[in-house]
Amino acid sequence: MVGKYFKPTSLTWLASLVPLLAGLVVATLPLHGMDSIVTTINNLTGGMSAAVMINTGLLGIGVRGALDD
Repeated sequence: MVGKYFKPTSLTWLASLVPLLAGLVVATLPLHGMDSIVTTINNLTGGMSAAVMINTGLLGIGVRGALDD
């Protein structure tokens, strides 16, 4: 199961990891307090919510896992 979704050499997988990690950073702002990084992410994404970024990343990874090799 892990091998089906964990494909670090795939460009699709890496491109999906970016919004996933960005969403996690935005969602955990109260834990780490890095306001400048979160502001930069919000400016780059047009104020997209953390939930949308996380779901977009998970969607891309799921689509990559569904593709036949």
